This record gives sequence, structure tokens and C-alpha cells, in this order.
Amino acid sequence: MSTYRADGEFKRDARYISDRITADGRDGWPVEPGRYRLIVSRACPWASRAIIVRRLLGLEDVLSMGVCGPTHDARSWTFDLDPGGRDPVLGIERIQDAYLKRFPGYERGITVPAIVDVPSGEVVTNDYAPLTLDLSTQWRAHHREGAPELYPEALRGEIDEVMQLVFKDVNNGVYRAGFAGSQEAYEAAYARLFARLDWLSARLERQRYLVGDTITEADVRLFTTLVRFDPVYHGHFKCNRQKLTELPVLWAYARDLFQTPGFGDTVNFEHIKRHYYVVHRDINPSGVVPLGPDLSGWSQPHGREALGGRPFGAGTPPTAPADR
Repeated sequence: MSTYRADGEFKRDARYISDRITADGRDGWPVEPGRYRLIVSRACPWASRAIIVRRLLGLEDVLSMGVCGPTHDARSWTFDLDPGGRDPVLGIERIQDAYLKRFPGYERGITVPAIVDVPSGEVVTNDYAPLTLDLSTQWRAHHREGAPELYPEALRGEIDEVMQLVFKDVNNGVYRAGFAGSQEAYEAAYARLFARLDWLSARLERQRYLVGDTITEADVRLFTTLVRFDPVYHGHFKCNRQKLTELPVLWAYARDLFQTPGFGDTVNFEHIKRHYYVVHRDINPSGVVPLGPDLSGWSQPHGREALGGRPFGAGTPPTAPADR
């Protein structure tokens, strides 16, 4: 979902299906255990947010999850990881089928994450930004005991502010660099990206998490970009001033999160690399997937405990994933 301005700047197409699943059902979609299915790919950073939040909150038993393969064609993501190439719950081969079931002739992007209404087989929403916030605020009655407060009311103003900066300059910033259509647009995106990474390094030098002393939605959103930085963004998207491993504060911060239950145990580096290097043929025409980088450093001690803070606040870690 992207367009290009006349100056070659990448612009994300944000025309998402904006329906929301809420406790009061005001959009016609009430929270209801077992009714909906979250469709993701472990390759996609936007979908990875939903995977992490769902697991941290313990929503596995009330919101099932279907996992698409790491690559897709011009039509849509496919369920090629499942027997027979069909999602076992929805019975479809492509997530596109759920979009067309609700909107025949749908012409916008067929994206993940998406939530599908299982009884009707129709897509409900693919609006990834509010999707994870709604899991925290609207699905609260179904959170596991000990679930963390990922979007605490008292900190929402600061969380929103930080998340917006991270989105503009980092989450979307790597794409603005990688898909830039001119040298000038690339250099501007590159400068904004690394200026923001420097700002984040300074912010995180003396505090363990982005906002407050526990993990919040802001950390989830930054993590999904950082974990992809060296495997794909550094080379594939030309974000190469430094590798993540050469940014001491952010590298330690990312390892801290990676080693926290609910984060690293949802990551599949092979899916990540295969998606970017195979699908983006305009950037990588050969489709060759690099063997590196060495990923063993993710398990090394990070030392961030010295800054205090508790990952889950008064809560507890999630149990081991049942649907990795």
C-alpha cells in the first residue's frame, strides 16, 4: 500500500478498513470470544505488533490466529503454511477472499494484520494502528490474569506522542528510505531516520522503557522495526549509517525486549528475510535471500536491568506460546 509523490518521496496508502471491534459494539462488531480470527504474517512488522500484543495480553483462547506464509503475489497473502494451502478455520487460500467476501471488487491494499468475522467469513478491519490499542482497551474483560497495562490511561498522552514520532521517522521511515524514488527523497528519509534513532538512544540511555517503568504499546511498536533492522533494513532499504548492533543503547534495549516472553518468541527471522528479499523485486531483482547476518547476539546479556523497571509491572509474563 504505497504511492509516490512527484519528488520521489514514498507515501504510505492509509486507506484502511476503519471498523473497530469494541466492547459496546458501536461499529456493529462487538467483542465476542471465538467469533473473530486474527490473520497475520510473521514477516510483516505491522502484523508482528498484533502477534505480540495478543500474546502479552493472553488473548489466544478468545481470538484465534491464522498465519500466512512469508511471501505473497500481486493478489494477496496466502496460507501456504497450512495443509492444503488453506486456513483451517476460514477454509480460504488467500486473505483476499475475506476482503472480497465483504467488499466485492475491493481495490485497496490486501494487508495484514486483518481481523475476520468467522461466521460470515468477511474481513472486519485491517486498520493496524487502532487494532492493537483495542486489544488492550476493548478486550479487557478477556485478558489473562496478570496481563500488563500496555496502554495505561495516565500515560496515554505521552505514549501517543512517542508512538507518532516513532511511526513517522522509524517504523515508516525505513520504508521512506527503502522505496524512495529519488536521491533527494532517500537522503531526507535517511537523515530523519537516524536523527530519530539518535533521539531514542538518548531517551533510553537512562530509562529502561520508552514511557514509564514498564513495557507499553510504544515499546512494541519500536521493537518490530528494530528486530528487522540488521536482517533487512540496513542493506535492503539502504539504512546503512550503522547497524543496530553498532548502536549500543538501542541494541541493548532491543535485546532486553527480545528476551522478554512475548517478544522474541514470536519472531521468525527466516520469514522476515524471505519476505523482503523475495517480494520486493523492484529493489532486489534476483530474489536472492542473504544468509546473514549472525543472529547469535540476540541471546547475549543486555544489562538493562540496572536501569530498574519491571517488564510487566505488577503482572506476570505470558506462558509459552501455543501457536508459534
